Order: sequence, then structure tokens, then C-alpha cells
Amino acid sequence: MKGKFLRTIEGEKFDSPPIWMMRQAGRYLPEYREVRAKAGGFVELCLNPEMASEVTLQPIRRFDFDAAIIFSDILIVPYALGAKLWFEEGEGPRLDPVDDQQKFNRLSEALDQKITERVYAALARVRAALPTEMGLIGFCGAPWTVATYLVAGRGTEDQAPAKQLAAKQPELFQNIVDRLVDSSAQHLIGQINAGADLVQIFDTWSGALDGEAFERWCVKPVAQIAAKVREVIPDAKIIVFPKGTSLQNVAKVTEAANANVIGLDWNSDRKRAVVKFGDKYAMQGNLDPSVLVAGGKVLDQAVDDVLADFRGTRHIFNLGHGILKETPIAHVEQMIARIRKAG
Repeated sequence: MKGKFLRTIEGEKFDSPPIWMMRQAGRYLPEYREVRAKAGGFVELCLNPEMASEVTLQPIRRFDFDAAIIFSDILIVPYALGAKLWFEEGEGPRLDPVDDQQKFNRLSEALDQKITERVYAALARVRAALPTEMGLIGFCGAPWTVATYLVAGRGTEDQAPAKQLAAKQPELFQNIVDRLVDSSAQHLIGQINAGADLVQIFDTWSGALDGEAFERWCVKPVAQIAAKVREVIPDAKIIVFPKGTSLQNVAKVTEAANANVIGLDWNSDRKRAVVKFGDKYAMQGNLDPSVLVAGGKVLDQAVDDVLADFRGTRHIFNLGHGILKETPIAHVEQMIARIRKAG
């Protein structure tokens, strides 16, 4: 028997939709912070199957969400290609920049299985621990988003280093993206084989591009990943999440990838999305994470608005991006109770 999350993706509709949250395993939970302290670092935590599976399961135990998402990071792919990866406390990820041909040549052509197999081992542990009806999600970053980190060596506000490299050396940038397409597809296949029911492709910085650049660096690579995954696993289910872009661009990515689920950020017009996508796709989102921090009547009203706008569709309740670390646990409980009361 499949649970509400997987049944929604396959065509059922619920007044009280299934719930999970991006970054649901993370710093807002005291039990996560305990495990993180023992791990010694973020990368170490991601690649320790026992600890990564434990933090994946923590929000399931606490909140009884309808789906779990494996605890990992989108930068595991470049790390497994040979890029040095570390995290600066309070500042985020750092990579040795790959911004010229010589540095690109140092990357491996294939993923280091000694690294990725740790992610798959964690997935297998989670799958074994979860109720059989509960969904388990694997993921990767979209090539454009991962490339913005890889080229700059860190996150940037305007993604300028990647944009400049794509403009000045389009052949080199294409090679970087192609390498990420191939390796990301292999990583998603590995996660599905390890027990993931479906996979999500995060394109966090897709809103930085438009027009021809969006088509080349966002639409085409995500579609290629989806096609490569389905060459091996024809019935693979895929969520696309192109954040910060127009519904028109969201539609381009979704259609090109033949996705099963569309992730919508908190700025997306829900009513327009319902009209545009209708029953063709399940839709996931899109509560503003800052409203979850606020709580109270504001949160209740926002939850009610999301539920009302998506009513009658195949809706998966989620945030419009990752939960913020300062979010009170009581507000998550309030949100969940409000959603489940709707049914």
C-alpha cells in the first residue's frame, strides 16, 4: 500500500495534502545539532551512512511527514568528481574554483564510487527503517546551479562568475555542464537503485537566467539528466524545482524533462499555476519559509491560502524553499496540524 505522497504523484487528490519540507532535516532541530557536533563537519556528516540516515529519520519521527528526503548536499557530485569541498561555519560551502581549462582537466570523468556509495548506503538504511508506504526522495542539483558554485568556489548573490565564464568561454562552460549532466544522472540512478522512490532536481539559481541562456543552461541540461535516468529506469519519477523564475520558464523545464511534479517557490502565483498546469502535473509548494518563522495567525492564514488555492489539484504541501534555521519547532507543529485538520 502506497502512502498519500506517492498516491498524489500517481494521480489521487486529497483535501489534506501530503506534507514534507525542503531541508526538513537540519539546524532547526536540536537532535540534528547533536549529531552534527559528533560528525565533526558537514561533509563528514553527509558521507557517514549511519549519521546521515539518522538525521534523515529525525523529522519523520518528530513530525510524521509523508516523505523523507535523504540528508546529503548538491555539492557531493563535484566533490565526487575530484573538486575539493569544505564548509566554512556560518558562511556555507567552499570549493576550489574550476574557472579555466587546466582546472577542468583535473576533474575526473566519472564519480568516485567510494564517495557516492556512502550516500547510497544511507539511502538503503533509511529505506529499511521507513514504513513501506512512506515516500523516500533522492536528489541532485541542476547543472547550472552546481556550476555557479563550482566556477566561483562558493555561493554568490548574482552568479556573476558563472555568467561571465559562460559568456567568455562558452565551450569550457558547456564542458563543465556536460560533465555535471552525466555525473548527476548517474548519481540519481544510484539513489533510485538504493531505494529512493523518486528524485528531485534543484535549480536554485535558475532565476538568474532568461531567454536563450535559460534554454541552454537550465532547460536542456535538466532534460538531458531526466532522459539519461529514464534510459536506465524508464518509470523513474522526477520533481523539478526551478526556483525564482517565471511560470513560463517553469513550464519549459517541466515539459522538456517530462517531470512528474513541479516545485513552486513562494513567489509563484498559485492560481495561475493551477490554470497553467492543471491536472497534467502534481504541484509542490509553496509556503514562504519566513511565514513559518513568524507563526501565529499569519501562519494559519498563509496555510489556509495555500490549501484553498491548490484545492482540487494533486498538491504536495511544502515550503517555497528550505526551512530557515531559526524556525521554532512549535510553528512546524502548528502548520502540520492546520494542514491535517483540512482533511
